[in-house]
Amino acid sequence: ITTINNHISSLFVRKVDPRKDAHSHLLAKKEDNNLYKIQFHNVKPECLDAYNQLCEDVLPSIHADPEYPCELVGTWNTWYGEQDQAVHLWRYRGGYPALTEVMNKLRQNKVFMDYRNERGKMLLSRRNQLLLEFSFWNEPVPRSGPNIYELRSYQLRPGTMIEWGNYWARAIEIRQQNQEAVGGFFSQIGRLYTVHHLWAYKDLLSREDTRNAAWQRDGWDEVVYYTVPLIQHMESRIMIPMKTSPMQ
Repeated sequence: ITTINNHISSLFVRKVDPRKDAHSHLLAKKEDNNLYKIQFHNVKPECLDAYNQLCEDVLPSIHADPEYPCELVGTWNTWYGEQDQAVHLWRYRGGYPALTEVMNKLRQNKVFMDYRNERGKMLLSRRNQLLLEFSFWNEPVPRSGPNIYELRSYQLRPGTMIEWGNYWARAIEIRQQNQEAVGGFFSQIGRLYTVHHLWAYKDLLSREDTRNAAWQRDGWDEVVYYTVPLIQHMESRIMIPMKTSPMQ
């Protein structure tokens, strides 16, 4: 009887092959060792113009200072999506040590501390995430404008990140025809199993035409078919660059 019970029990034990590495190492670019931080600031509606001016006065100086191993990839206001919102994307070359160095130096920077205190009076809420970039996406670089940007954010079911990456490693080739692919990231700290895809278009009509054209290419329908079941929640923001954003 004991032998039979052990056999029955074994039928309900799922045998999992041991993983040799975390998905962050399997999916992220290894040669660059870049860490990204994305910030979402929900601003009091009456303060949005003052908030934007404050950011334009302070953030470019941090970006340009060689003492800080960080770069402002882009900074935007959400046009469609959450209203009165700012989105900032930073790159830290050198990973977590670079992030720590920047944070420590900024605490000694009176201009930044004054900026942060003033900014706090203008915000309703804020949140951030630390991200890695997918190995198969472009590294985001400055762009001339004018462009609109779409940030598509996906909350995946836990355990599906590798599967998502496998499909999108092929799909990204389909979406490069008009150079619309800006960057692709997945979360490390903050809300986990979150993916952000950043796209650039000339305008909303160009966005519609580009997305419709993807359906005419072999393989796109398959990617959508197999990746949609991996998603728990998805959100799209259309964003307008701030005046001093490196991405215009």
